[in-house]
Amino acid sequence: MNQSLPASKELSPHIGCNVVPLRLGLLPRHREHLSQWLEAGQRMGICDADITLDQLPGQFEAVAHVLIWVRENPDPAYMIRPKGMRWVLIDQLREHTLGIYATFEQALHTIRPVLPLKKTAAA
Repeated sequence: MNQSLPASKELSPHIGCNVVPLRLGLLPRHREHLSQWLEAGQRMGICDADITLDQLPGQFEAVAHVLIWVRENPDPAYMIRPKGMRWVLIDQLREHTLGIYATFEQALHTIRPVLPLKKTAAA
């Protein structure tokens, strides 16, 4: 379902319509949940997380990915990144997709289930 147009100089943004790519951003509730998840997961080996943002030309700042470190490895063990209206969880060490989730919280829960999942509104 996720489609992207190739970058082309022949394609003009003034063709008669505006195309707005659907891309999730990291909301304040995501940041709060990540903070709580990190604190709760320390006993289970979660060490740290880093949020990397992209500045899209003429658009808002969007999350590029979230890296998660665990105590067993000095390199980031997991990456969570938006893909359309979903979140992709990647095993960063093996470069393998572990799953695609409807919510950021579900992706974190898959790494370490240290917090109960709450029902949340869309976005």
